[in-house]
Amino acid sequence: MVLDMIKLIKPAVMMLLIWTLLTGVMYPALVTGLAHVLFPNQANGSILRDKQDKAVGSALIGQPFSGNSYFWGRPSATAPYPYNAGASSGSNLGPTNPALADAVKHRIEALQAADPENKAPVPVDLVTASGSGLDPHISPAAAEFQIKRIANARHIDPKKLQEMVRMHTEGRQWGFLGEPRINVLTLNLALNAMQ
Repeated sequence: MVLDMIKLIKPAVMMLLIWTLLTGVMYPALVTGLAHVLFPNQANGSILRDKQDKAVGSALIGQPFSGNSYFWGRPSATAPYPYNAGASSGSNLGPTNPALADAVKHRIEALQAADPENKAPVPVDLVTASGSGLDPHISPAAAEFQIKRIANARHIDPKKLQEMVRMHTEGRQWGFLGEPRINVLTLNLALNAMQ
């Protein structure tokens, strides 16, 4: 009986080892190797670099910008700090939750305090966090909303900023998915390169 059990266990253990080696080691190594050969930028995190070739962030993860001379991205609800890629999450606050209404109110007040002359309606993506809390994009309307503040802070012609926003606007994916968007980090890197 013990010998019969050993005869059954031995092939099961061998299959476990073989499949672990195939699916747990060889397949991930092959896929990772192919990704590095075929898509090196994406496989390495879509890292963006400044003029001095210093890594400044990823095109896939938002970053906090608060100075008046920069475009601001969507708010982040990740914990314990904003844009924490290790803790991707939204606030999970529903539209009837008073905490969400308070957060939006404070964000609108901050935008109005930074640019008191701007009486335009505040685009929703400047006052609400995305589901992941890491969204690196804003809408063209959100970028346009900020042009006057940035032009005043940098002493730049607003038309130059409008052209820059237009040039950095990405269309819908494959022409029909999603909405036009602008990567805030690439736009701010282009701002820094201007001066």
